Amino acid sequence: MPGALLIVDEDPISRRAVADRFERLGYEVFRESGGNPAFETFARTVPDAVILSLHFPGPASALVYEEFRRRGAALILLLGHGFAESEVRALSLGAEQVLTKPMEMAHLEAVTARVLDKLRACRRCGFLRARAATVTGLDALGPSAGMRALADEVRRLAAAEGSTVLITGEPGTGKGLVARMLHDASSRAAMPFLEVSCASDDAAALAADVFGAERGGDDDPRARRPGLFELAEGGTLFLDEIGLLPAAVQPALVEAIETHVVRRVGGPRALRTDVRPVAATSLDVGAAVRAGRFAEDLFVRLRVAPLHLPAVRERSREDREALIGRLVSELRGGIPGSPARLTPEAVEGFVAYAWPGNVREMRAVLERALLLARGESAVGARHLPQEIGGGAPAPPPPRGGSLDDVAREHIERVLRQHGGNRTHAAEELGISRATLITKIKTYRLDL
Repeated sequence: MPGALLIVDEDPISRRAVADRFERLGYEVFRESGGNPAFETFARTVPDAVILSLHFPGPASALVYEEFRRRGAALILLLGHGFAESEVRALSLGAEQVLTKPMEMAHLEAVTARVLDKLRACRRCGFLRARAATVTGLDALGPSAGMRALADEVRRLAAAEGSTVLITGEPGTGKGLVARMLHDASSRAAMPFLEVSCASDDAAALAADVFGAERGGDDDPRARRPGLFELAEGGTLFLDEIGLLPAAVQPALVEAIETHVVRRVGGPRALRTDVRPVAATSLDVGAAVRAGRFAEDLFVRLRVAPLHLPAVRERSREDREALIGRLVSELRGGIPGSPARLTPEAVEGFVAYAWPGNVREMRAVLERALLLARGESAVGARHLPQEIGGGAPAPPPPRGGSLDDVAREHIERVLRQHGGNRTHAAEELGISRATLITKIKTYRLDL
């Protein structure tokens, strides 16, 4: 799977050739000639790797290289003529790969793919180790009386398996985490937990994913594709962003919830299912019902057991501090050499900030801060964006508005959290990169 690359090369022709080649392969590419703009772009975008081209040996090249190393960059070095063997060995100590120019572009592509595969594998192992060592139960919601009451409500709803749960809250408040907690605390915990984003422009494809599809008759088993309701048999199906579910799919979901029966797209048979649907939305679905964009009978069935998650700015100080500690513990497993704590000044900045992107935004800022603070004893205010490190509170996101307004704000917020990186933003939104680009054009987002 392609990732994000920062190409740093003072030669514009070489820079363009490398960047264009990787963009054609589907990578998200950022380009800089060097110096402070390159470091600023690295801090803003946090790419998976940096392809750094050093043309001549000398103090300037060494300074650029060392600064990227200090910031924790995964470096692929391209060295020109004139580097002595001893210099190449020294540079190799902190780089993922070192290539000498001229080199075949196919070789660079293969090396880059291997480096990114290795980094993803290391990160996955780190996250798994961190997850095993940290609190994963309902206590992870927070220590305050309000969050303990929320945990008790999750526990009660987990036992009430006949009820469909609708989790509401602003984007990034942790609705997916709570859906997983509901599953893990129920008698279905040993069975599958599957999830799907309902924010799709392709109603037919979404219906086939959720309910399955049949292209031929019963005598052609190869033409049958089970849907998520079948694959989650005995477990839980998490329907994220249910407020954006296409109208054409809504009647089939009503039938599935009400009768525990699904029909594959193009197939005549009714299939019995034992699946608990758990839905989540950051939108005002009641307003969508009144506007005729969401079926009232589906809304009624979804909100049998409503559960609301407060925004981060609405949580107590002790909840925020506990959240910071949990996220640091989780993230450090995937970032070797990162510190285990924040300075008091950094903590104050985190507590004072309003976090319009909620837990998701906090996680992204912490991950970037831990990357920048690798090798240091603590994350300090200098590792944080200015508005957070200085403790300047951000205004809360606007309430209300039309469905399109809320969707536009949500997409714009996620894009900004990822520094404009379309690939990463699309993954977080649960849509394809092509769909995201279409939405950027539709909403005229200038990012």
